[in-house]
Amino acid sequence: MGRLTTHVLDTAHGHPGNGIDIELSRFDGNAWVALKTVTTNADGRVDEPLLADDALLAGRYQLSFAAGNYFRSAGLDLNENAFLDDVVIRFGVENPDQHYHVPLLISPFGYSTYRGS
Repeated sequence: MGRLTTHVLDTAHGHPGNGIDIELSRFDGNAWVALKTVTTNADGRVDEPLLADDALLAGRYQLSFAAGNYFRSAGLDLNENAFLDDVVIRFGVENPDQHYHVPLLISPFGYSTYRGS
C-alpha cells in the first residue's frame, strides 16, 4: 500500500513550516496536470497522504511549495523578486507500492530535500 507524503521544516527559524500552500502535479506525457492543492498544518505536515493506494501511480510528479508567500507572511521583507519564491521539486515514482516521503527544508536563500521514510 504505497503513499506519497511531505512535510516542511523552516530551517531559518527552527520550526515547522506551517501554512505553506503546496500544489501536487503529475506529468501525463505532454504536460503537468494539477492533482490537488493542500496547506501544511502547525506541524509542517499535511493531514493525510497526498496520494495513497490506487491513486499513487508510477510516473513523474511535481510538488510546488509557495515558500515566498510563507516567508512574507512570517514578516520577512522579501521583495517581489525574492531569491526563492516557488520551490518546485520534481521526482519519480518507480514502485507505487512503496512509501515516497518528500520533505522540504527551507530558508529564504536555500533549500534541500531527500527521499525520506
